[in-house]
Amino acid sequence: MPLIALTGGIASGKSTIASRLAEHGAVVVDADAIVRDVQAPGSRVLAEIAEEFGPEVLAADGALDRAALATIVFGDAAALQRLNGIVHPAVRAESQRRFEAARRERSDAVVVYDVPLLVEARVDDPWDEIVVAHAPADVRRERLQRLRGMSAAEAERRIRSQVDDDARLAIADVVIDTGGDLAETLAQTDELWRRLTA
Repeated sequence: MPLIALTGGIASGKSTIASRLAEHGAVVVDADAIVRDVQAPGSRVLAEIAEEFGPEVLAADGALDRAALATIVFGDAAALQRLNGIVHPAVRAESQRRFEAARRERSDAVVVYDVPLLVEARVDDPWDEIVVAHAPADVRRERLQRLRGMSAAEAERRIRSQVDDDARLAIADVVIDTGGDLAETLAQTDELWRRLTA
């Protein structure tokens, strides 16, 4: 069962690639969904976040107020490191549980871990391949403005808050160039699938 890490910067087309691989039959484990699950109301992780950053990071219904937390940690490397120290171990444990469940269910499954923060958190895990979705920063900036309604300054801030493209490209076994049109991205993804399942 190949275990593939799929990463890429914000608005790089990573979700498009993950969806296409799922259409082909891959089991996609979504790191962002796991983060939401481990931070659910009543969870140990959410309690630790509130203890570390204060009750203002909780919404009235007891859920995490992501905007309030983002205001605290974006641009503050020490605060972000404290947050990651709480969240990353829980995400690692839950993702591993899901990988093992996929393996039990289908021994021949191709498991794809869709993980934005691979460089930051899990680059040394035993991946069979690391796939990087890559589009130039100016293309991603334009997508954030057009598709997500961000201002130019906000798009730039979000891109700069992540590791740079060179760091992601340096760990890649496979790069899918997502700077062109959708058909080109899908064709490259289809070729990756053919190779993984040959």
